[in-house]
Amino acid sequence: MMAGTQKRLIKGLVGDIEIAIDSPNGEAIGLALVAHPHPLFGGTMDNKVAQTLARTLTDLGYIAVRPNFRGVGQTSGEHDHGVAETQDSLHVIDWMRAEFSGFSSLVLAGFSFGSFVQSCVAKELGLRNEPIQRIVMVGTAAGKWAVESVPEDAIVIHGERDDVIPLEAVMRWAEPQKLPVTVIPGAGHFFHGDLHVLKNIIRQQW
Repeated sequence: MMAGTQKRLIKGLVGDIEIAIDSPNGEAIGLALVAHPHPLFGGTMDNKVAQTLARTLTDLGYIAVRPNFRGVGQTSGEHDHGVAETQDSLHVIDWMRAEFSGFSSLVLAGFSFGSFVQSCVAKELGLRNEPIQRIVMVGTAAGKWAVESVPEDAIVIHGERDDVIPLEAVMRWAEPQKLPVTVIPGAGHFFHGDLHVLKNIIRQQW
């Protein structure tokens, strides 16, 4: 767990949702929701990539919230292949806006399965006429799930040697969108030894 992280339980749609909250050292400029990898394969809000995303966003001035998906940690319910996870994420966003009022900027960030969920969240927010400021997609789950199209300013980062989600699948997903993909040479799916590179890329592209 990151230093200064607060963990809380909030009321969700089917019970409690466990969340981790990280705040910037200075004045906050907006809110960020970070989604973790697949829960049936050990994904939690304490995943190192999810924590890196949260740390990067707090450094950029955002209050970052990482919820545990259904059935993970103290979050109620069962895994729902992205459907309930999307609805829970929207619920958490509504909670964030009520808890930390006065912020109009919202950033979405997701890793692996979490990138799929965040693409669905972005689509739903668009249907609600609630635009996001930016979306960050890491280890994008193209080819595994039906990842939605994302805005043209999305930050998409992938490992060259990802053996869970092949780079080729991400390029085919990005191609019709003419969406640039930043590739970290030699990096695997979990970016072992490359988390600092991941953080620097996001900061540079911001």
